[in-house]
Amino acid sequence: MGAKLYLGTARYSSWSLRGWLMARLAGLEAEEIFIPLAGGNSPAVKAVSPSGLVPFLDHDGARIWESLAIAEYCAELNPALWPADRIARAHARAIASEMHAGFRALRLAMPMNLCRDYAGLGQTPESLADIARIEMIWAETRAVFGQGGPYLFGESFNAADAMYAPVVARLLTYAPPLAAVSKAYRDAVRAHPLVAKWYEMAANEPAEWLIEKYETLA
Repeated sequence: MGAKLYLGTARYSSWSLRGWLMARLAGLEAEEIFIPLAGGNSPAVKAVSPSGLVPFLDHDGARIWESLAIAEYCAELNPALWPADRIARAHARAIASEMHAGFRALRLAMPMNLCRDYAGLGQTPESLADIARIEMIWAETRAVFGQGGPYLFGESFNAADAMYAPVVARLLTYAPPLAAVSKAYRDAVRAHPLVAKWYEMAANEPAEWLIEKYETLA
C-alpha cells in the first residue's frame, strides 16, 4: 500500500502547510491527498486521520498525525531538516516547539487565508504581543545562527522555517507593522520555491472549497 500524506485546504490549513513542507524537504515520496475543510468540523478528515486532524502521514508502516512528530520522522529520513550543530539544533527545536504550543491569540485574530488582503485587520493587543515575541525569536535566531543566508539558520530552509511559514503567510495577509529584519525574513520565506508552490496550489483550489467565514473578514 502506497504512502499517503493527508492535508487540508491549502488556502486555510496552516498545519497542513507545515507537514507538507517537512515531507517535501525530506524528499519523502507519498501521495498527497487534499481534503477540503469544513471550518472546524470536517467529517472527511475524521474518516481518515486517527486524531481527526491534518496533516496525517501514513508512510512505510508509520502512522503520524502530529506536525512536530512528522518533522522528527522526516528528519530521521533527512537529518538536514535540523541544523547539524548541537547547540543550533537544540535552539531550532525549542523555537519550533514554542511555535507549535503557543501564539493562540495570533491564530484566532488572524486566521490563515493565503489568497486575501486583510491588511490592518486582526491587530488586537494580544495578537500584536504574539507577533512581538515572534519577531524577537526571529531576530535573535538570525543574529546568532543565521548570518550565512536569509533563513533562520542561514542558507538552508529547515524544519524551524517550516514551522514558522504559516506565520509568514498571516503576516503577509494581515500586514501588521514589522521591523525591517522581520520583513526581510518574511519575504525570503515567501520566495522559497516550496512556499511559492503551496501558494500556487492554494490559488488553484476549486471555488466550492471556499469557507465563507474566512472570506468575509473585511
